[in-house]
Amino acid sequence: MNVTRLKSSRTLLLCGFAVAVSAAGLQPIHAQLRGHGGPVRALAISSDGTHVISGSFDTSAIRWSLSRNVAEQVMRFHDGPVNAVAWLKDGRIVTAGGDTHIAIWTPGQQAPDRELDGHTGPIVALAVSRDGKTLASASWDRTVRLWPLAGGPPRVLEGNAQNVNGVAFSADGSQIIGAGYDGTIHAWQVASDGVSVHNLPSPLNAVATTPDGEMIAAGASGKVFFLSVTGELLGELQAGTTPIIQLAISNNGLLVAAATTRGSVAVIDRKQRTLMHTLVGPGLPVWAVAFLPDNSTLLTGGTDAVIRRWNAVTGEPIDSTLVGVPEDPLKRFAGDHGAEVFRACVACHTLSADEAQKAGPTLWHIFGRRIATLPGYNFSPALKKLDIVWSKETVAKLFEIGPAHYTPGTKMPEQTIGVEADRKALVDFLARATTN
Repeated sequence: MNVTRLKSSRTLLLCGFAVAVSAAGLQPIHAQLRGHGGPVRALAISSDGTHVISGSFDTSAIRWSLSRNVAEQVMRFHDGPVNAVAWLKDGRIVTAGGDTHIAIWTPGQQAPDRELDGHTGPIVALAVSRDGKTLASASWDRTVRLWPLAGGPPRVLEGNAQNVNGVAFSADGSQIIGAGYDGTIHAWQVASDGVSVHNLPSPLNAVATTPDGEMIAAGASGKVFFLSVTGELLGELQAGTTPIIQLAISNNGLLVAAATTRGSVAVIDRKQRTLMHTLVGPGLPVWAVAFLPDNSTLLTGGTDAVIRRWNAVTGEPIDSTLVGVPEDPLKRFAGDHGAEVFRACVACHTLSADEAQKAGPTLWHIFGRRIATLPGYNFSPALKKLDIVWSKETVAKLFEIGPAHYTPGTKMPEQTIGVEADRKALVDFLARATTN
């Protein structure tokens, strides 16, 4: 449908990924692109390599000129993080976010041409079919949806037991591939109801396909898995010691980039399945990676809100200018094991009352507070109905069984802490850090 209404007050995504909203700048910049007011969550390069679209936790998307190094368009529509972006064959732009909405934009226009609605959970990944006729979206509602771009209702693909975090079309366009946090790769037939399921020994956060038909997946274990077109596991590579968030493959299929929560990006020789380089940034999560058509230039975006260029072949940054990064909010807790467990939450939650509000509620004085009662924060109606008072025991239970089970209706990502000693370290840390 055409979008002519004003933006509604949709609930912001409560997750372990977002930061506070800020205005995006439009000043000329150098090889590093800086304009977002929050972490860069998604990147997509135009087919000719002249432009990049970035999506951010600041709820905006920006169209950048890579030749002039300027932001040419700021797109504001979503009421949550813009988790995924894509280019259509006709040059239009797709954005999707934590507010469950997909918007299609004409470059230069101030409002989207069309909105696609249907998902009931945050949308985290997009893919466009090789023929440009179909858009695929992956969501935490545990589905993949195929949207005919000519119009009509989407096809809903189900089967995952947990969030679907990644989506890609096969090289020949005959299959749509979904990667789930339940550790499965679902390969649905585009032209029929057929589906094959392949199990991997790790919760998955990303999937990509190569020009010659391979599937590549990665996730919580820090491993990259290489699968054949039929789903046979061909090999695996330990690319990092922390979870891999996102994958990108060069257009010629020779290089793979795997971005991690600790801020490094592994560059992999796909044919040899060996680690070529580890690109080390400011130590904060890198949420997005994308190759330019030259097959060697890699763009990365992450928590410091900067888009960086790298030579993926040599492993060197293309611009030597350093851009300031935010101070580590856990610096004063160095050596505290509980603080290290909490590090996965720091992008969304503050520990003190005087820090700027992030996407999640502050944890200052959390113990003794009833769920969904913090003044000034917009909680979902489902959370307001729960009878939970936060304590060491209830916070530990939240991470023992997972937010989806303990707090139904939350938009917090499904995550658990399996080791009891780690849960205890976390709640003991919170007891100290949020009261003193």
